[in-house]
Amino acid sequence: MEEFRRSYSRLCRESGSEPQEAVLQQLHQLPRGRLDLATQSLTVDTCRALGKLLQSEALCTELILSDCMLSDEGATLLLRGLCTNTVVRLLDLKGNNLRAAGAEALGKLLRQNKSIQSLTLEWNNLGAWEDAFATFCGSLAANGALQQLDLRNNQISHKGAEELALALKGNTSLQQLDLRWNNIGLLGGRALVSCLPSNRTLWRLDLAGNNVPGDVLRAVEQAMDHNQDRHTTFRENQARTHVLSKEVQHLREEKSKQFLDLMETIDKQREEMAKSSRASAARVGQLQEALSERHSIINALKAKLQMTEAALALSEQKVQDLGQLLATAEQEQLSLSQKQAKERKLEQQEAAERESKLLRDLSAASEKNLLLRNQVDELERKVKSQQEQLFLTRQELTNTSAELKMRAVQAEERLDMEKRRSKQSLEDAENLRFKEVEHMTRHLEESERAMQERVQRLEAMRLSLEEELSRVKAVALTERGQAEEELIKAKSQARLEEQQHLAHLEEKLRLLAQARDEAQGACLQQKQTVAEAQARASQLSLQVEGLRRRLEELQQELSNKDQEKVAEVTRVRVELQEQNGRLQAELTAQEALREKVAALERQQKVIASDHREALLDRESENACLRERLRLKEAEIARIRDEEAQRASFLQNAVLAYVQGSPLRALSPPK
Repeated sequence: MEEFRRSYSRLCRESGSEPQEAVLQQLHQLPRGRLDLATQSLTVDTCRALGKLLQSEALCTELILSDCMLSDEGATLLLRGLCTNTVVRLLDLKGNNLRAAGAEALGKLLRQNKSIQSLTLEWNNLGAWEDAFATFCGSLAANGALQQLDLRNNQISHKGAEELALALKGNTSLQQLDLRWNNIGLLGGRALVSCLPSNRTLWRLDLAGNNVPGDVLRAVEQAMDHNQDRHTTFRENQARTHVLSKEVQHLREEKSKQFLDLMETIDKQREEMAKSSRASAARVGQLQEALSERHSIINALKAKLQMTEAALALSEQKVQDLGQLLATAEQEQLSLSQKQAKERKLEQQEAAERESKLLRDLSAASEKNLLLRNQVDELERKVKSQQEQLFLTRQELTNTSAELKMRAVQAEERLDMEKRRSKQSLEDAENLRFKEVEHMTRHLEESERAMQERVQRLEAMRLSLEEELSRVKAVALTERGQAEEELIKAKSQARLEEQQHLAHLEEKLRLLAQARDEAQGACLQQKQTVAEAQARASQLSLQVEGLRRRLEELQQELSNKDQEKVAEVTRVRVELQEQNGRLQAELTAQEALREKVAALERQQKVIASDHREALLDRESENACLRERLRLKEAEIARIRDEEAQRASFLQNAVLAYVQGSPLRALSPPK
């Protein structure tokens, strides 16, 4: 209010007048939001300044100007300033003796102002000026904000009451109208009664002290009671509608919140599934790489096996040729000595026994290999053990290559020893070469069988891996695009490794070819020694004893080989058992992951079903609420129709009563 006071003083000085001290004191004492200048005699300059201030004042909601002795000009200036005000809710102009100019200014105020809800005009002379009051009533009909109007002691006649009746027909906001202590009379009362059926908002109308008959007052009272009931019903319905709308809004918010929570849960589950799918894709890529490496290794082993078979075929052919030569030599030697024939028979029997023993050992080894193969088939169905098996296969290949090298070196050493022995004794060299050839054939046969067994194991591993690959491909079809690039890289790396491995194998084959050439040279030398041995058949008896000793040494070497074979089989069995344990642990982990995924899917289904049920419940509740609203609206419409019928019946009864009363003949025509 201090700022309002300073603005008032400034405007008064600008207009060339001094501010009123009484007004300044009153402004200094006023509470916030209320401007009370009652009983202050306001000049025209003060009214002009207050009108300018009230145009933009945003803090004052109540303006009290009762008994201020306002002139027509001062009232016009004040009311003109209030026309653009949007904050004032209550205006009190009691006891200011407003006349025609004040009524016209009030009419302009009611037509332009949309914020004033309560207007007090008690103890004025608005009704004495019929034209000005008609203007005021026309503005009242157009106003849509005023709810309370006090027109007590305004000298309103029956014509003013008729103008008010017309205004009430068009007004839709006025709720309380006080017309006490005026000159309305019977005609004015009838006019007001006739307008009440068309006005549904006015629920209080005071007509005391207006010389209005009791029946008219009762009719007005009945209409007011009816409007008041309608008003209370409307407020109750509005409150209920507001409560229902709040509940519906609350339900919608809860529904949206639940939906958002469900969507967040679904997004989290999708992220987890995407992570698991990416992990499985990476695992499949690793398996593809391991499988490609296995394929390359298997192809290399096949090539190596083919080359070894070719070399073995050549050596067998040479052995057969040497056997034929030795057979001819034996036939020639049979005629020389019966003792040598008997000894040879004994040697053949011993060789047959050794061969049968070797066959039994081979059958036992084949059975063991079958058992091991079954175990490998069971173990190699798992996906994760491929890398370890690849590592073991590489170790086996390295061991095989090392063994082949060692055997080649041993063969070369033996050939050198045989050469030295052949130089020492040609006859001893012949028999020693023969035994060495037999030993080499047996050794080559054993290595061939070992290679065949390994090839069979690798073939079984390849078959199991192909089965596993078919199962993995069925799962990884959706992720094949990403895995193809990794496969291309792995294939290129595998090709490089295969090329390196092939170069290494070619070097080995070159060494084997050199050894083969040396063996061929040795065979030629043996042919020469056989020709020379025919002339020295008399010394065979001494050589037989050396051969027997050599046979014992070979048997010892064979027993050592058998022991090494048994140790190798036990080692492979232990390794397979360890692999089986690891695979079983990985299988349990995969089963746990599958159970977790199944549990998450079941949880997601339960949440989705709960959400659908909640949605259905909310929709049913909304339908029930809509049905209740529809029933309430139907009931309100029915009540309105009944009230309209009652009002029409009351109007007809009043008109019939008025038409039938003797006062109608005495009343002047309108």
